[in-house]
Amino acid sequence: MILNFIYENIEFIYLIFLMVIVGIELISHVPSVLHTPLMSGANAIHGVVLIGAILVLGKAHSDDYFSLVLGFIGVVLGTLNVVGGFVVTDRMLEMFKKKDKGGKA
Repeated sequence: MILNFIYENIEFIYLIFLMVIVGIELISHVPSVLHTPLMSGANAIHGVVLIGAILVLGKAHSDDYFSLVLGFIGVVLGTLNVVGGFVVTDRMLEMFKKKDKGGKA
């Protein structure tokens, strides 16, 4: 059964393997100065996951527990990812604000 699945989807398995290798190489060569903005932007883009999970929950039948659980987990993880992206962006932008040199209130 598993071998049959692998045989039928071998192109997708190769594609995923290639994406993992290219992603690791790409991320390992990003300068540390750009790492935080790129990661916060990527996390903010993951709002698409949140929309997809909401659609799964909306289309699921009330007796389809697998879709309901999968959609709920997707909503929770997507929300955490989006909020985390904006928190990281806010922290990054705080680093570039000018410090008050004491005196002016």
